[in-house]
Amino acid sequence: MLEHVINGLVLGGTYALVAMGLTIQYGIARIMNLSFGDTIIAACFATYVLFSSFAISPVLALLILVPAGYAFSLVIYRVIMRPLVARAPDEGALEVDSILVTFGLLFVIQGVLLIFFGGGYTSYSFLNTPVNVLGTVVAGNRLLAVVLSLLIGLSLIVILYRTRWGMILRAVALSPQNAPLFGIDTDRAARTAFAIGGAMAATVGVVVSMFQTFTATAGVVFTMKALIVVILGGKGSVLGAVVAGLLLGLVETFVAAYIDPGLTLAAVYGVFLLLLLVRPNGIFGKA
Repeated sequence: MLEHVINGLVLGGTYALVAMGLTIQYGIARIMNLSFGDTIIAACFATYVLFSSFAISPVLALLILVPAGYAFSLVIYRVIMRPLVARAPDEGALEVDSILVTFGLLFVIQGVLLIFFGGGYTSYSFLNTPVNVLGTVVAGNRLLAVVLSLLIGLSLIVILYRTRWGMILRAVALSPQNAPLFGIDTDRAARTAFAIGGAMAATVGVVVSMFQTFTATAGVVFTMKALIVVILGGKGSVLGAVVAGLLLGLVETFVAAYIDPGLTLAAVYGVFLLLLLVRPNGIFGKA
């Protein structure tokens, strides 16, 4: 039982981190980034290269890849997204344009990964040793993934809700039209939010690569799950993304363990539809 709870928290923690990154990008920058999952997979492969070729552990790889993810997304925003923001007449048009552009970017990233790494499954062995937790044996890499997910997720929540910088980002998310009246540079906030989302994607990639196999074409799965979690948690709610991500991970794990692994996707959509019927705006969405 405890083993399944920990595995559910591992899976849910990664879903929460993915959704938090996408929520920040969409909620503040108003950009629906369909290439988010492929950025995660790129970070997975980067972690694999650092570990297998340079003997750099995934924990240390975070110090390299998180800033790299931030810088990569910042460049993407300046070169590709900023012109879309400048010409879009309203938020609806920006959302549509961003979906089309990032859909193309998805295939660019995927194509580059296929050229360098092929289409096969990739993995590496890191801390794949049994650890006794309250009488239950858990893989060390999964336990580390839980700890990292919780620490990173809680740190981001504290920054967003307990700092002036976080308050500015939330102000833009809540009212982008009125934020400039208070001297807030909305373009800078959007640029920063998009870059933070990229840093979160890199974080998830490092964490996921420690315990899961991955392929160059697996990014769409992460993007799909992230969209489900974002909607379940409530559009723009970081706390909602955390709760919904953990819930989704626990549901998948327990369905796979006690019912049938083939029904995990059906269970996910079942929970998704049920919660939308009860709360159409999500768990923490505004009524």
